[in-house]
Amino acid sequence: MAHSRQAVPPFVHLGAHPIRWQLLNELSRSDYRVRELVTQVGEPQNLVSYHLRLLRDGGLVTSTRSSYDGRDSYYHLNLDHCADILIGAGAALHPALRLRCVPTAFEPDGPLAVLFVCTGNSARSAIAQALLRRQSGGRVEVLSAGSRPKPAMHPNTVRVLRQEYGIDISDQSPRHLDTLSERRFDAVITLCDKAREVCPDFGNGSAAIHWSIADPAATGDTDEGSYPVFRATAAEIDTRIRHLLPVLATR
Repeated sequence: MAHSRQAVPPFVHLGAHPIRWQLLNELSRSDYRVRELVTQVGEPQNLVSYHLRLLRDGGLVTSTRSSYDGRDSYYHLNLDHCADILIGAGAALHPALRLRCVPTAFEPDGPLAVLFVCTGNSARSAIAQALLRRQSGGRVEVLSAGSRPKPAMHPNTVRVLRQEYGIDISDQSPRHLDTLSERRFDAVITLCDKAREVCPDFGNGSAAIHWSIADPAATGDTDEGSYPVFRATAAEIDTRIRHLLPVLATR
């Protein structure tokens, strides 16, 4: 039987180049700026930027302007899209390779502790703390803190967790990062570009991970007007935590 000529599946086309594969590997662990990726892959900036553009055009990578330095950008790997086109690549080769994504059971080998950090600890890090506790079934000790904590939780943080996820944090208050300086964490995850710049190194093998997520409270809208932004932010954090759990299980 003659085979018709097929286009190379998108993931094979994009991921097969050695530099792009290195970039995908680095971005699978954390969001990074171009200059950090240049150091990690050991290639000139113009070449790294070129391959990042190809990955972005292919939908595997997104970029956001840094809230710390507006001249800089952070790159983020879209793992859900990677999964979708990997499935397509298998099916394109042979019907028997029609893969499907099966959620990985979260079964850590031992106790785990995770810290989420942003500036005010009134929105992003508080949402992440609540959602990781929920998704891990309470099997991870989760804390959150801020480099410059607000006096109280943002009303939409409390609202979005209650209305969208059935979680009540109305009695929770923002905490200062300095109060946790003596604690040990398996992973310290910054969700704010500004907080990343001042977050201390907790040592003891703590994984330093960055998620570049815009502050939903920074829109300047009323609480009612900014609620859709809080809902979108919580959904993004929920997705990132789903991808984080298999990583935590191997630590």
